[in-house]
Parts: sequence; C-alpha cells; structure tokens
Amino acid sequence: MSSFSGIWVPLVTPFSQGEIDFTALKSLCTRLLKRGVDGVVVCGTTGEAPMLSKEEQLQVLDAVLQVVPGHQVIMGLSGTHMPVIREMQDAILRRPVAGLLIPAPYYIRPSQAALVAWFSEIADHSTVPVVLYNIPYRTGVQMELDTFRQLAKHPQISAVKDCGGSIDLTLSLLADGELDVLCGEDVQIFSTLSLGGTGAIAASSHIFPQEFVELIRQFKEQDIVAARKTFFGLLPMIRLMFSAPNPAAIKYALSLDGLMNNELRSPMLPAPENVEAAIRDFLNQHSR
Repeated sequence: MSSFSGIWVPLVTPFSQGEIDFTALKSLCTRLLKRGVDGVVVCGTTGEAPMLSKEEQLQVLDAVLQVVPGHQVIMGLSGTHMPVIREMQDAILRRPVAGLLIPAPYYIRPSQAALVAWFSEIADHSTVPVVLYNIPYRTGVQMELDTFRQLAKHPQISAVKDCGGSIDLTLSLLADGELDVLCGEDVQIFSTLSLGGTGAIAASSHIFPQEFVELIRQFKEQDIVAARKTFFGLLPMIRLMFSAPNPAAIKYALSLDGLMNNELRSPMLPAPENVEAAIRDFLNQHSR
C-alpha cells in the first residue's frame, strides 16, 4: 500500500474576475515543487472546493496534473449523496492520482457504524489509497478511535489527515501504527512528528515551503533541537495565516508575491485590513 509522508500542500484555487486562474495555479504548483514539497492536495478546504462545481474541480485537477506528477497529487472528494460521490470518484480515478482525501459526510452527523459503511463503500471502489479526513468542526461528527481501527483494516485505507482536536485520539492513532498520521492542524506539526506522525497536510506551507521541507529533513535525521528551532521560527507565520478564515490570509500573502489575485469566492471574503497589514509587516521583515 502507498505510504504518505512529508509536506503536502493543500492548494489554494486562484481566481481572476470570478473564474479559475489556471495559469496562476500551474505557476504555484511549479514553485512549490521547486522548493521540495512532497506533494499537493487538490480541492481540499483550502482550495475552496465547496465553491467549485464538479466540472471545475476536475478542471483544476487536470491543470495540476499538467505540471505535477500523479504520484504527488491527492484529490479531495466530499459530499453527502453517494451516487454523486461515486460518479465523481470514477471521474477522478480516470486520472493518475496518488490518493483520495475524504471527509465524513457533513452536516447530517451519521453514526459511527454509518461512517464505517460510508468510507468502506468508497474504498471498495477505489483503485488508489484513501486518506481519511477527520475534521469534526467542519463536518459536525467526530470519528471515534474504534471507527478508525475498523477502517484501518480495509486494504485501500492507508492514512488519516488529523484535525480531530483530540490529543488522546491522535496519540492512539500514532501508537496503533496502522495508519499514516498526517497532521492537519499546522500548529501541531512539531508535536505530531515528534510522536511518530509521517508528515503534514499544511495550508501554511504555501509560505516558506522550503522551511517546512527542512523541518521534515531534520526529523528524519533525528535532529530534534534543529527541528524545534525551525518550527518555532515558522510558528508566528502559521498563526498569522489562520488569523482570518482559511484561505483568505494565505491568498493575500501569495498576492504580495504576484503569484495570484487576492480573490475568493462567496461566501468567503478577503482577510480584514488589520490582518492584511500584519501580513505585510511580517513578510517585509522576513526574506522569502
């Protein structure tokens, strides 16, 4: 089974006058690859996937695959209607991707048994590994440890993006060692890696990606002192990138480099002026 490790960037989706800016998207991907990231995640939360039609999501995936090898691409897949999920899944799997990132069905709060059935059905029909996305503050349902343990037995379920907000759950998943644990809360990257996590899907790694890559290298070489210094050097930026609803701050920071317009789709709005001012001040003081 495929193993997921290192730094994966959940891509923002650039827009220009309401339409997807494919040129900016491909340039962003090329920039990130040159800085050594392990892969990218397409159409996750950071990519404003709920504000994209299914056709647009596939167009974004196709654009990314023009510049990023398929084994470095994970595609987000979410929803609440299984026939629509399966149709989208089939379309994605006609492309060369490394895996699917799948959250629990949102808003309807299914039981734990229903979650096992839901993820298992999707995994049964997948030709690539599934990364479980546990993010209860968005979906409304907390996946429990026994649910993960049941799903870990499925041959196509290999990893979890951990945004569960429970240190006990994270520690248990790491101790079990049955799933690759990818940190999904950027401020917890150091602690997750210290305890045996394999990497991170980190939105803030759009900014200073080479430092995130260096952090992974330091852990691989067991240089914890250097890794701690690198992480605490990144922490003020990480906090700043989440000082407005994601991905507003990240898009503004990238726009300062001329990488894209500072544009989001409704109901998202650009970051407030005080956040933008703080980002300008911070980036002016730190070379990129």
